[in-house]
Amino acid sequence: MADNIFQTLTAQQNFIALAPLAGVSDLPFRTICRSHGATIVYTEMVSAKALCYQNKKSAEMLATTAQEAPCVVQLFGSQPQSFAHAVKDYINDSDFAAVDINMGCPVPKVTKNKEGSALMRNEELAFEIVSAVKDVSQKPVSVKIRAGWDNDNINAPSFALKMQQAGADMIIVHPRTKEQGFSGKSDWSVIAAVKDVCTVPVIANGDIFSVEDAANILTQTHADGIMIGRGAMGNPWLFGQIVSERAHKRHSSPGPEEIFAQIQTHLDMACAHTHEKAAVAAMRKHLFWYTKGLANSAKIRKEISLATTQTAATDILKKYLFP
Repeated sequence: MADNIFQTLTAQQNFIALAPLAGVSDLPFRTICRSHGATIVYTEMVSAKALCYQNKKSAEMLATTAQEAPCVVQLFGSQPQSFAHAVKDYINDSDFAAVDINMGCPVPKVTKNKEGSALMRNEELAFEIVSAVKDVSQKPVSVKIRAGWDNDNINAPSFALKMQQAGADMIIVHPRTKEQGFSGKSDWSVIAAVKDVCTVPVIANGDIFSVEDAANILTQTHADGIMIGRGAMGNPWLFGQIVSERAHKRHSSPGPEEIFAQIQTHLDMACAHTHEKAAVAAMRKHLFWYTKGLANSAKIRKEISLATTQTAATDILKKYLFP
């Protein structure tokens, strides 16, 4: 097996990851987050079953470059054999540093197929999936989980231990239940409980929106690293701020000029990654996030939602950011 990037980064106390965010963590955004200080990034979740059927769209989601390395591909599904085939046929010979198994997605269209966080209700199947991946994978394997299905079924500690026994090299914990989705507060004590029972690295995820959050979650959970999801949306600078804080260096929030420059770079990368109309449509949510809290952000939102070209989007931003 290749070098275990999980062990390397956690031993250096330098595991600062971009989470696998559906519809967000595409190649351009992952590359941007790496450039801002994320030490490792995760792809959007990719269907193991779809890869087995050689689905073109799913295969295209496996595009990766040296600029974003190390990058981990996240797979989801419910069939051990599909995971095994996907890893053998697509991942082992790829440039991905590792593979992650999604056992945390709370979206109904995923859980109704016994995928994502539904696997936390089927420990035997989850164990089989991890075992099947470990049997064939030439790369380390992480498993991303939730606190449990609902408040009456918080099973993250025992479940995580079982995944470790199946061969998982690392456990990532988002301490909300499936029923919570992304509402309410994440319960960091669940991460601490997982850390208490596991000997493999445990990564803390959930409600990390600031430098202070990043420090506090490590203090409270004793986790081996952090993973940032929604906190990075519109704010890739957060990674660099955390890095600077750890190095006892000054850091600041970006002003309109820096935000505009980052948007320009992101738009350029998105349009290079796919055709312009689709890229601009996909970028709208990022533009909403980038400009949140700025003067004229409501006007920007309204007009950006109608933009179909890079030039149009840029002109709208210029008009309101630099009146």
